[in-house]
Amino acid sequence: AIAMGIDRARIVDNFFPGGSEVASHFTPCSITNACEGESWYEFDAGKAKAMLAEAGYPDGFKTKIFFRDVFRGYLPEPSIVAVEFQTQLRDNLGIDAEVVVMESGEFIDESTNGRLDGFYLLGWGADYPHVTNFLDFHFSSKNPQYGTPHPEIYKLLEEASSIGDAAVARPLYEDANNAIKAIVPMVPIAHGASASAALAGVKNAHFRPFGAPLFHRADPGKDTFVFMQNAEPISLYCTDETDGESLAACQQVVEPLLGYAIDSGAIEARLATDCSANADSTVWTCELRKGVKFHDGSSLDANDVVASWAAGIDAANPNHKGNTGAFEYYSYLWDGLMNAQ
Repeated sequence: AIAMGIDRARIVDNFFPGGSEVASHFTPCSITNACEGESWYEFDAGKAKAMLAEAGYPDGFKTKIFFRDVFRGYLPEPSIVAVEFQTQLRDNLGIDAEVVVMESGEFIDESTNGRLDGFYLLGWGADYPHVTNFLDFHFSSKNPQYGTPHPEIYKLLEEASSIGDAAVARPLYEDANNAIKAIVPMVPIAHGASASAALAGVKNAHFRPFGAPLFHRADPGKDTFVFMQNAEPISLYCTDETDGESLAACQQVVEPLLGYAIDSGAIEARLATDCSANADSTVWTCELRKGVKFHDGSSLDANDVVASWAAGIDAANPNHKGNTGAFEYYSYLWDGLMNAQ
């Protein structure tokens, strides 16, 4: 009823910038297999109200709408959209919702762990161009973000994630998207357009397809480089954060094995000169760049790579000390943490 009772087109038309679109699926359709399966429900307030009555709520109910007052590409006007959502719930469905603004770090922690009693407004930006980055993160068996995880969704995703051929995996993503539509653990509103700007004097100013700008590749023409974003980082324990504000700072002080080219998004070498997979993409072998030094003069080797990964994925590791302790990226990429209690 709620999925059908929200006029998402009105929200996108009035509060999102040009180039944004109403979401037909959870994942943007520019990503392979993202939009297999049925499109989302069309707005129908009358039918939605009737469905709510059939569910036992003819007069609606009371609830809350939580959000953080942080402007993001996926939510450019958070406070205004929250009030619009509140108004639509009241007018279309008779639901009385209180709008509650939260501090950014607390909001991420509470929503991540499924502790918010009501609705909340949040979104996602791609870390890499694959449907697993959207679906597997949010709908995995270990993620309580939308309440109790649904095996009708995550079992399909687990099977699909083990298949290297996108065409072979396509029917599984079709079924998973259809299950998300049927169960409605969340309502996808929009795929938002965004842009960034720089002073004309900044050389090599850029806005990457994935991740924050790399400041060391830009030249402001002086010793000081000023970068403005919509909120401060929550923390700099980078492997235990998912918000864009923290990751923008983190990407200036960490280096991956592989990265994405600034203009094209093509995969390029960073700390590794090459990474190759076996036939079914279950084992990867990376060759490290020679002569890489840490700030203390010590040389990078494979042990450093293993130590970095172990700190994130192994809950018993002495360096597994984060901000909230969720380590969401590691948990979803490997279907859970090692030695988790």
